[in-house]
Amino acid sequence: MLPTLTPILSDKELFQLMALIRPSHKVVICGHRSPDGDALGSALGWAEYLKNLGKYVTIVMPNPFPDFLYWLPGSKQVVFHSLHNERACKAFAEADLIFCLDFNAISRLQDMADLVRKARATRVIIDHHLNPEAEMADMVISRPQMCSTSEIILRLIDALGAYEDLSHAGATALYTGMMTDTGGFTYASSNPEIYLLISMLLSKGIDKDKIYRNVFYSFSENRLRLMGYILHEKLQFYENHKASLFTMTRAEMKEFHFIRGDAEGLVNLPLQVRGMRLSISLREDTEKDVVRVSLRSVDDFPCNKMAEQFFNGGGHLNASGGELPFPLEEAVKTAEAAIQAYKDLL
Repeated sequence: MLPTLTPILSDKELFQLMALIRPSHKVVICGHRSPDGDALGSALGWAEYLKNLGKYVTIVMPNPFPDFLYWLPGSKQVVFHSLHNERACKAFAEADLIFCLDFNAISRLQDMADLVRKARATRVIIDHHLNPEAEMADMVISRPQMCSTSEIILRLIDALGAYEDLSHAGATALYTGMMTDTGGFTYASSNPEIYLLISMLLSKGIDKDKIYRNVFYSFSENRLRLMGYILHEKLQFYENHKASLFTMTRAEMKEFHFIRGDAEGLVNLPLQVRGMRLSISLREDTEKDVVRVSLRSVDDFPCNKMAEQFFNGGGHLNASGGELPFPLEEAVKTAEAAIQAYKDLL
């Protein structure tokens, strides 16, 4: 017997959500800093639903997303706080409803956080990360067991009776979010219902193979050479090849003509080594004096706990992130201390 979709909300919660949406006119959807495929895909999908209800919707992100996501329909209409400050401030000031998608803490907005805090609008969190800051919103839809916020959005659209109105563009955005947040459905994607949802999106005529190529096979020659350099020159192994670490400096990024998104997926590569459990990437930020930390793991190694304890961050069991202050040399010492502290789990 084929599984059926588990209800995403109770009837009471659905009524509560609709009671917030119905009277609203101007809606802002925002995502976390350095938005990824899930932040953008869920925002685009949810924006389509709200626009179909006649709402005036603005998507505002703290800063731009990677270049390999600009092909997504509607992505060019996204407002970036770091580039379009006046437009972003105006959108939040005039909004009567704000949806916070794909982040669990207002600090994830960084420089844009105060705009959300001070806005008079009602706020709703829709997210799949652990431990949401419930006090920052009037309603919280938190489903950590789901693979992505895009999965939650698709389930909501279906529960609200709007699946038939979902367009090809909307389905493409939601599939992209689900695909990118699971590494092409290679982790956090064992729930059979995920594949029922994929079939629902496929029935909208999306080309999943083309979406995969657009995201994962659209890098430049410079990125490929950067990847080779990192693997050959920078990759270090620890604890009998069960953990790895590599760094990336601003000078190295300049040498390889780094553009936003070129670091995407590099942290996953060391996990191809037999027996590898943990991979850590430390990258100097090009905009602020901080070191960006990415962690990936397999099986039950808790990236999220390590990120919280050592890297001022958090995330999922097998995929987390954080940041450390300059200099990079000190960040390396912190990462090595983290590996040592968790060696019994490697």
